[in-house]
Amino acid sequence: MGPDLNGKIAIITGAASGIGRASAELFVAQGARVVLADVNAEAGEKLAAGLGDAARYRHTDVSSPEQVENLVEFAVAQFGGLDIMFNNAGISGAQHPRFLDDDLADFQKVVGINLHGVMVGSRCAGKYMSQHGGGVIINNASIAGVLPGQAMMSYRVTKAAVIHFSKCIAIDLAEYGIRVNCLAPGHIRTPLTAFSMPGMDDAQAARLREALAPVWDSNQPLKRHGSPEDVAKTVVFLCSDWAAQITGVTLPIDGGITAGDPVNHLQEIFAARARALE
Repeated sequence: MGPDLNGKIAIITGAASGIGRASAELFVAQGARVVLADVNAEAGEKLAAGLGDAARYRHTDVSSPEQVENLVEFAVAQFGGLDIMFNNAGISGAQHPRFLDDDLADFQKVVGINLHGVMVGSRCAGKYMSQHGGGVIINNASIAGVLPGQAMMSYRVTKAAVIHFSKCIAIDLAEYGIRVNCLAPGHIRTPLTAFSMPGMDDAQAARLREALAPVWDSNQPLKRHGSPEDVAKTVVFLCSDWAAQITGVTLPIDGGITAGDPVNHLQEIFAARARALE
């Protein structure tokens, strides 16, 4: 036996692809009913149809407080309650390789979705949960919010803020029986992390994944490549009664990247010393 979500009612934002899609599929398989929120209506409706009576699609831009409030009301109206809020929606923003080349033109958009959307989603879900016996809120951040690094500063700072926000509301909402936890995925193969371009065919996407693999592996001790399903399984665990005593944590799903440098520098030092003394 493993963790299950039998009878639970959930909202997943950014549910039409990647981690959101994998989570929606696993939630339904584990007995939950799910509202799929996304701005991609075609993909969202197709996924909902495939998941059957346990799923509903709702077009939602998470940067709009009104749409998020309506999303929570929709879930309650469709399924009779709300037990789980997975604030998963996010964007990378402009992919400038250096900060000084970034004009920050998309900063407000990235903040609106990645941070403000998480805050509004947590507030709207929390208000309902606080009056109905509690629940679980999961916020999706990134290892980019844990480890300092170069480039994509708008993305990095919003994900770091999501981590801190999650810890703060875990304390604030505990009195209502609401658990709040945060995810920090690493190199998970999704459209967001593939740096793919519109119109790319399957063969091109495969070549891109092959080209990126050594780069992803360079700072990851565990060379296994992560999938959206890996993250989805973690979400199910954190939303289940198996995690009843877990709140306020940020859980890396990263193959060990945040554990430390995978390069054995001492070995390199010994080798350099040996070469110098030859």
